[in-house]
Amino acid sequence: MIMHLLPLDDWRREPDQPYTPASLATDGFIHCSPDEPVTLAIANAFYRDTPRPLLALLIDEESLTPRLVWQQAEKAPPGVADDTRFPHVYGPLNRSAVTGIQQVTWDETGEAVALADTDVEI
Repeated sequence: MIMHLLPLDDWRREPDQPYTPASLATDGFIHCSPDEPVTLAIANAFYRDTPRPLLALLIDEESLTPRLVWQQAEKAPPGVADDTRFPHVYGPLNRSAVTGIQQVTWDETGEAVALADTDVEI
């Protein structure tokens, strides 16, 4: 299971189409994380000012239609080990590969501290 962070409005946009974030056009792939601790570190490093609620898609790697490649970042984000390999999805995400959605929980200082169940529909 890999994870991808996104605002709720992005997930609800074009619900009958594969999910296609801006990073697919700019970077050539969809950024994902290998587990919850890395996902939370990414939320803290890059998503503090993103509209809320911030969601984490739970993606079944075996169900992906596009190619998945595990790659090491040139420089690991704060809170992530230097040798961490990140899953990158090279194409629009088929929504059928999303098996769950969780919401990022923030503490009173604005730090992402957990992923919690949500009622957002897949």
